[in-house]
Amino acid sequence: MSRTISSTVAPRLNPISFLRRDLSTNVTNASTRAVSGKSTRKGPLTQPSMTSLVFGPPRRGNNSSSSKQYRHFSTTSPLANQNMLAHAERTANNNPTSATAQNAFYSALLRANMPKLVIERYQSGRYATNPAADAAYLKALQMTGSVPAPGTPGSNAAGSQGNGLGADKLRAVGQAVAGQNYGGQVIMPSNKSGTGAKEAPLYVVVEESWGATILKWVRTFLWVGLSGYFLLVVLTMVVEMTGSFRTRVGQNNEVQPQHQTVRFSDVHGCDEAKEELQELVEFLKNPDKFNQLGGKPPKGVLLVGPPGTGKTMLARAVAGEAGVPVFYMSGSEFDELYVGVGAKRVRDLFTQARNKAPSIIFIDELDAVGGKRNARDPAYAKQTLNQLLTELDGFSPSTGVILIAATNYPESLDKALIRPGRFDRHVNVPLPDVRGRIQILKHHMRNMPIAADVDATNLARATSGMSGADLENLCNQAAVHASRLKYKKITAMNFEWAKDKIMMGAEAKSRMIREKDKIQTAYHEAGHTLVNLFTPASNQLYKVTIIPRGQALGVTHFLPEMDEVSRGYDQFIASIDVSMGGRAAEELIYGPNKVTSGISHDVQQATRTAFYLVTQCGYSAKLGNVDLASDYDKLSSETKQEIEHEVRQIVEGGRERADRIVKEKRKELEALKDALLEYETLDREEIMKILRGEKLKKIEVELREDDDTDNGDNGRGNKSQPKKDKEVGPKGSLGIKLPDVLLPPGTGGRGGEKEGVSRVSDR
Repeated sequence: MSRTISSTVAPRLNPISFLRRDLSTNVTNASTRAVSGKSTRKGPLTQPSMTSLVFGPPRRGNNSSSSKQYRHFSTTSPLANQNMLAHAERTANNNPTSATAQNAFYSALLRANMPKLVIERYQSGRYATNPAADAAYLKALQMTGSVPAPGTPGSNAAGSQGNGLGADKLRAVGQAVAGQNYGGQVIMPSNKSGTGAKEAPLYVVVEESWGATILKWVRTFLWVGLSGYFLLVVLTMVVEMTGSFRTRVGQNNEVQPQHQTVRFSDVHGCDEAKEELQELVEFLKNPDKFNQLGGKPPKGVLLVGPPGTGKTMLARAVAGEAGVPVFYMSGSEFDELYVGVGAKRVRDLFTQARNKAPSIIFIDELDAVGGKRNARDPAYAKQTLNQLLTELDGFSPSTGVILIAATNYPESLDKALIRPGRFDRHVNVPLPDVRGRIQILKHHMRNMPIAADVDATNLARATSGMSGADLENLCNQAAVHASRLKYKKITAMNFEWAKDKIMMGAEAKSRMIREKDKIQTAYHEAGHTLVNLFTPASNQLYKVTIIPRGQALGVTHFLPEMDEVSRGYDQFIASIDVSMGGRAAEELIYGPNKVTSGISHDVQQATRTAFYLVTQCGYSAKLGNVDLASDYDKLSSETKQEIEHEVRQIVEGGRERADRIVKEKRKELEALKDALLEYETLDREEIMKILRGEKLKKIEVELREDDDTDNGDNGRGNKSQPKKDKEVGPKGSLGIKLPDVLLPPGTGGRGGEKEGVSRVSDR
């Protein structure tokens, strides 16, 4: 950057460059001699007085051993005071930003007849200046003869034409030096023709430092980045508000409604829910039927139930039966990054539905958008829910639009959303019972090649607690397993394998287990099995295995014969006894000090059951029939101690009963252990045969690529034959008097678990 400076304006000059241009060469040489401390005159030099001064901050030189620079000057003036000069120099060096201290040092140097030191110090540009310091610098120049003194030939007054320095120019020199102190560099041309007059201006180029340049670029990048971001936000909001750009999901749901082909005949396991939804179908087909008698059709229907029970399929069946389009959206699809998008999508959704009336709007996972509001929530977080409330109250019975929503957590919904007038119907879609599971299994098996040994009724009784989605997955897993074995039909063995995988986890046969750990796991699972079989109120045994599944080394699984809606106190206590059976067996065989950490899951489950009995069911005679779980944190320390005492008594009682059974049935324990080590997995029928002393035959069939499970043809015209029969169990009877639960099927019955419950030993 270049600037033209006239004589009427105080220019910002660099004193170093200025003097290099205007001063004579001898001034520079004199300054150099002043810095080096050497004299250029030849011949003997008489120095009557030598003053050792420490001048200026330390400078870099060849001699690095000294941190300060000492200079010797000849002082012939009687006004020189060495102590005063030293003091002034220290003060000036310690206060480089104080112009007063620098001026005092300059004055002392001038009185000591040292103008060259004043020139050198002033030209360094490292010390503060003021008009007085500028005057001292000018005086030093005049003393050295570099600038003519006022009144002498060749001198000019301030503001006149010539080579002299006026007050304004000298002030400009000081300003340039001050600018250099802030990181800039002043470069002036060496042309001597420029004097600062109007006819001969001075050109000054100020170069920025690296730091200033980097800071300027950083500011530029920040400004450009922020401007681009805000521009992008504004453009995106404009596009969203105008509706010219919509996401793919929004287009499919709003512009292109879905026409369903699902019917009520395709939905099984929820007959009561289907009956309630039949009214919606009648309303959509004939709305005037309800208006004639003054009745109002429901504005909204809320489907509540566990995951996988068929809530979405029910909504599709309603639309398919009525022959109306359905607009499907998930609760998580409304809100996005920008404020107001969710409310706008709600308005668009209902507008499209009214244009296609009669129609159905189905919102899945309503809890994602209709959660309870909080006064501390920001206003933008409530916009989507408020718009949904407005739309539900807004359309009249004549619009022909029904809202169906599904959720797994109805307790988390806002009360204003689920009140009558918005969601008039709450339809519960529970887990299917035995009859429902039979219907679901038959529905999924209708297009599968099923072998003759597969019984949907028995399979449904063994899958208590499974939802419709679980049963569909069961059939698919069985088909995949049969395909992997290259069967032509799906056998009962394939369904058994799929059921075990879903309930107990996938087998980890490749896991390396030490023999002693395998034996201890067999004792542990045999303990659970024995306590279960010899406890009358316990759950029905399904299968026990010592093959690692998931994170467990062994699993003892229980299944009820029929669905249960409640459990008694004796059943809860029996489950605690069974939980402590594994510990009792390990303690009996290995001693109390060698019980492994595999009992941790059993202890946790027993403790949770006992805590539930005491705090929620009122099964404690000492604490009474009081709900202590709702406000457990607010209970007193004495009450909490009593709860812990009651829980400990219940768990310890279960442990004592388990110890007694295991000690009395030591022979049965050893027999079950041996059978588990031999075959790794035993079902209930095989376990009962072992305990009755019967021979257990297990047939291993060689699996070939083209086995036909229906006729046994292996694809080559040969029948697949069993390889061998194995006998398991003791040679003779153990002389055990079996309880009713161990009698052959059909001679006795027993209750079971509410839902499928497995005993997992995390060892």
